[in-house]
Amino acid sequence: MGRVLAEGFINHWAAIAANPDTTEPFARKMHETPKIVFSKTLHTHDWQHTTIAQNDLVTEVTNLKNQEGQDIIVYCGGNFVTNLIKHGLIDEYHLFVNPAALGNGMSIFQGIENRQAFKLMEARSFEGGITVLCYKPDA
Repeated sequence: MGRVLAEGFINHWAAIAANPDTTEPFARKMHETPKIVFSKTLHTHDWQHTTIAQNDLVTEVTNLKNQEGQDIIVYCGGNFVTNLIKHGLIDEYHLFVNPAALGNGMSIFQGIENRQAFKLMEARSFEGGITVLCYKPDA
């Protein structure tokens, strides 16, 4: 995730996980999961289980993808994900379609100059009307 999101995200889940009365196991999982914050301006932090990545995005993500472990989940804003898309760093997209019109929004594909083709892998609908579409890049 990027720095701006991390500042609220990490503190939020850490506070819930630190509460001895919390009954939310998801909070502990979010707090204890290793996190990587991409930032060119953040040099220090006091977040547990968090590393700051300051090098080139392609190098950092490629190194992460080459490590042993499970899937990498990205929580980020439009600019960050656009850069991941531009450099072909996303292996699978999970797009949440919420049936609400907000007017102008932020496109994750803004500034993408090359055609991006995707193959639908799965579509799931939920009770509240949200649909999750899972795509893989179609080379």
